[in-house]
Amino acid sequence: MRITITLKTALRALRRNKMRSVLTALGIIIGVGAVIAMVGIGNGAKAQIEAQIASLGQNVILIFSGSMTRSGVHTGWGGAGTLTVEDAEAIRREISGVSAVSPELRSAAQVAAGNQNWMPQILGEGPDYFDIRQWPLVEGAPFTDLDVRGANKVAIIGKTTAQQLFGDESPIGQVVRIKNVPFTIVALLSSKGLSVMGSDQDDVLIVPYTSAMKRLLGVTTLRSIMVQAADAKQLPVVQQQLTELLRQRHRIQPGRDDDFTVRGQQDIADMATAQSKTMTLLLGAIASVSLIVGGIGIMNIMLVSVTERTREIGIRMAVGAHARDILLQFLTEAITLSSIGGLIGIGLGVGISKALSAIVEWPTLISVTSIVVAFLFSAAVGIFFGFYPARKASKLDPIEALRYE
Repeated sequence: MRITITLKTALRALRRNKMRSVLTALGIIIGVGAVIAMVGIGNGAKAQIEAQIASLGQNVILIFSGSMTRSGVHTGWGGAGTLTVEDAEAIRREISGVSAVSPELRSAAQVAAGNQNWMPQILGEGPDYFDIRQWPLVEGAPFTDLDVRGANKVAIIGKTTAQQLFGDESPIGQVVRIKNVPFTIVALLSSKGLSVMGSDQDDVLIVPYTSAMKRLLGVTTLRSIMVQAADAKQLPVVQQQLTELLRQRHRIQPGRDDDFTVRGQQDIADMATAQSKTMTLLLGAIASVSLIVGGIGIMNIMLVSVTERTREIGIRMAVGAHARDILLQFLTEAITLSSIGGLIGIGLGVGISKALSAIVEWPTLISVTSIVVAFLFSAAVGIFFGFYPARKASKLDPIEALRYE
């Protein structure tokens, strides 16, 4: 009952100066709205990256060949060509936790079809690649182990590449020339969208890895090997077994660095989302400054209110109010002001996020956690910045307060 009376008194005091109360709460409103909107943008970007990582497939492990240095310049993963087809076959044969393996080569080349030409990414892959990536076909059939053994001139085309070369016409059965080598299109892939790095995954032409090695690139080594573990729980064990097997096959002595790199899907996800997490924290921290500024505004207005209502405080003390009653009254006013501002700010932040998602097409994701934290923070701002003015009011001398004009 006492709290209810105090709350009514606080609301009555705030209504007496409506414009001042609104302007004071504005800092909290903008602060909470900015925090929710910025965190929503960051979470949306993180969710988008995680979805792109998931498009790699399930339980995927990537093995990259080592880097190479020429004239002081590092070529990065895949530059040294330290992986072989025999390595991929040994992985399939000797590691029980592996369900699928696809040797991999990557290149970019001019592709011609009739009077049209395009430069997509050329992938040399094994038949398991489409199962690993969970990449269904719109029409046609994938190449087989027989195509791999014979290094046949067959290709599977992505939607973007098909659109550029053939328009709305079906690409199945069409012949394209890659480095003047004719390949027959046997299947069309469904759309995958953008990759983690922002590149178009559908701008691709996939051929058997043996065809890429012998007919297009003239190489005997692989750039990478894509492996799928049978179970997510086995991923750490399979990664360890892969490392041990390849070190043994490459005759790497204890204490020497690997000439390959093994990365699990979670490792890739962590690396990809690290930047978005940092950006989310940065945006949230910047937006939080508005809350601090709003809190300072509350303190300023509450100090003014204490000065204006000195005589009222004296009268209340004279009729029996204790110091803690005065403290509670002014503290309640500050918390009420910041909480109302927080609630309005939540609505503003959610509205801004929805608007950005609809108009600018930025991915946004509003979490319940961010809303609760923003509201509690706004209430905490009211307590922190309202305590000093409330304490100052409670310490006033009743006689001096009654004399105040």
